[in-house]
Amino acid sequence: MDNQTENKTKRKPSFRTLLEILIVSTRLGFTSFGGPIAHLGYFHEEYIRRRKWMDEKGYADLVALAQFLPGPASSQVGIGIGIARGGILGGIASFLGFTIPSVIALMMFALILQGLDVGEAGWIQGLKLVAVAIVAHAILGMAQKLTPDLSRKTIALLALVVTLLWQTIYSQVIIILLSALIGYLIYKQHHIQEDHRSTPFLISKKIGAFCLVMFIGLLFLLPFLREITSVQWVAMFDSFYRSGSLVFGGGHVVLPLLEREFVPTGWLNQEAFLAGYGATQAVPGPLFTFSAYLGTVINGWEGGLIATAAIFLPAFLLILGTLPFWDSLRRNPKIKGALMGVNAAVVGILIAAFYQPIWTSAIIEPIDFAFAAVLFSMLVYFKLPPWIIVIVGAAGGILLSLL
Repeated sequence: MDNQTENKTKRKPSFRTLLEILIVSTRLGFTSFGGPIAHLGYFHEEYIRRRKWMDEKGYADLVALAQFLPGPASSQVGIGIGIARGGILGGIASFLGFTIPSVIALMMFALILQGLDVGEAGWIQGLKLVAVAIVAHAILGMAQKLTPDLSRKTIALLALVVTLLWQTIYSQVIIILLSALIGYLIYKQHHIQEDHRSTPFLISKKIGAFCLVMFIGLLFLLPFLREITSVQWVAMFDSFYRSGSLVFGGGHVVLPLLEREFVPTGWLNQEAFLAGYGATQAVPGPLFTFSAYLGTVINGWEGGLIATAAIFLPAFLLILGTLPFWDSLRRNPKIKGALMGVNAAVVGILIAAFYQPIWTSAIIEPIDFAFAAVLFSMLVYFKLPPWIIVIVGAAGGILLSLL
C-alpha cells in the first residue's frame, strides 16, 4: 500500500515541484555553455550532487540510454531527470526551462538579421570554416566510437556512398532501416557484460508503446504528406522532424543534415544559415535550438516555434517510449546489434553531408584549408571552447576578405 501511494505521488507532482523543476532548469538554460558533454556535467553537479533528484546509477543509466537514441542527448537526459522528479509534466517543465532561453535569443537574432545584407560579409566565410572545423571534430569522435571494427566501417562506407549518389527524402530512412537489419544479423550474438539494476522511472508501458508508434508513424507519414500537399509548414515540419530523428551525437552533427534540407532547396541562403550557426555556438543551452533560428528566417516567429517543436518532438517520443522498456532492451544483444548498425550508418550519412555542402562551399582556396586547420587545432588540441573558435573564425574571415 505504501508503494502504491508513493507511485501515485510521483505520477501526480505538486505545482510546487513542477515550479522547482522549471526554475532550476531555466537557470541551467541561461548558464550551460559548451555543448552536450558540458551539459551533462552541469546536470550532474546540479541535479545529482547538489539536489540528489536521482542516484548515481540512475543517472548513468539515463545517460547510457540517451547515447543510444538519436536526437539531442543532453536534452533527453534533462527530460528524463524531469520525469524522474515530476512525471511527464516534470519532463516537459525541465525541457522548457533548459530550452527557452536560447530559443528566444536565436529567434531575436534571426529577426534582426533579416534586415541586413550578409551575403558579401567576410565574416560569413570565416563561419563556414568554423563549421568545417567543428563538424569534422564531431564526426571524427563519432567514427572512433561508433565504427571501431571492419563491419561497422563497411556499413558507414556503404551509407556514405548511397547518401551521395541517391538523394531523396526517403533515402536516409531507408539507409537507417537497412543498417539496423545488417547490424542485427551481424551482431545479434554480441554480448557485453554489464552491471544491471532497475532504473527509477515510472511510465506505463502503454504510454511508452504509444510514443514509439507515434515516432515511427510520423517518420514515414510526414514525407508522404509533404509529397501530396503543397503546405509549407508540413514540408518544414517534416524536414526538422526527420533531422531530429536521425542525428546521433548531439547538436554539432545536426548541422550538415539541416544544411542539406534547407540550403539546396532555397528555403534560405548559405550565408544566413552559417550566420545563425555561429550565433548558436555563442548561446547557452542545447544546440538543437539552431532550429528556432532557421524556422524564424524561413517563416517568422511562427516558423521558429514550429521548427523547435518539430526537431525536439522525436527526442520526447523516444525518451518517453523507451524508458519503460529500457531495463530489458539494454540487455538484449539483438537490439544492441541493430543499434550498432544504425550508429555506423549515421557516421556515413554525416560524412557525406560534411563533404557536400559543408566542405565544397567553404574550402575554395589553399588559405581556406590552412585557416580551417588552425581552427580545428584550436578546438581539438588546444581545447578552446567553441565560442572562442566562432569569434576567431569570424575575425579571420574578415581579414581573409581584405587580402
